Amino acid sequence: MPAHPPRTAAARTDQAPADPVRAARRQALSVGVATALYGVSLGALAVANGLSVLQACATSLLIFSGGSQFALVGVLGGGGSVAAAVAASSLLGVRNALYGLQVGPFLRVRGARRLLAAHLTIDESTAVGAAQPTDTARRTGFWVTGVTVFTGWNLATLAGALLGDALGDPRRWGLDAAAAAAFLALLWPRLRQRQAAAVAVVAALVALLLVPVVPVGLPVVAAALVAVVAGLRGERSGAPAGGRADERAGEGTGEGA
Repeated sequence: MPAHPPRTAAARTDQAPADPVRAARRQALSVGVATALYGVSLGALAVANGLSVLQACATSLLIFSGGSQFALVGVLGGGGSVAAAVAASSLLGVRNALYGLQVGPFLRVRGARRLLAAHLTIDESTAVGAAQPTDTARRTGFWVTGVTVFTGWNLATLAGALLGDALGDPRRWGLDAAAAAAFLALLWPRLRQRQAAAVAVVAALVALLLVPVVPVGLPVVAAALVAVVAGLRGERSGAPAGGRADERAGEGTGEGA
């Protein structure tokens, strides 16, 4: 009689190592689909705050950064100037450039693919890519997440914009204040770390102090500057203010989209 009973095929299968590329693809699709759904609210809010359907879709196609887009819509909806709206959205997009330092070593892209990779470098694609165990799996996670979010986000923005256009006056439905609420919903999951929460509190105080004395939209720009400065200081010290991107893999909050 053998010392140990023979293992069944099922037992051997359960103990077999998982394919990291397949696991990365599965995670990327789940995060990508969940994130893309936020585009519906972005499209509806953009139209509700004065943008046309075409303009709303253009923000998703060209900016492709959920936080920056919600900031743009919020400033314009609050009566701010186009310059203030663009400044606020641009400052919030600076973090994507910092993500490039993290994804560059494993992507190793050149030419046109480098430009495409830069456009798809968002919170979710960086997080899913960086969380994988091998370079091949990291590349798969990055590209599948980025393409899934980009495609779904743009389609969802169009659907939301058409819906918002059909609703008419945003004040009838309470949508005139919804952009700020949606932006807060995107921000909230980022505040789990103490440093990120501290930066958010300082930025909010700066904005509140400036509201009575500067034109509409500029307090948001100032708050964004606080976050950017804190993020740059964090990168130099090795502890980004918002936390490492790979720690956010799988959250699917829609922030980066």
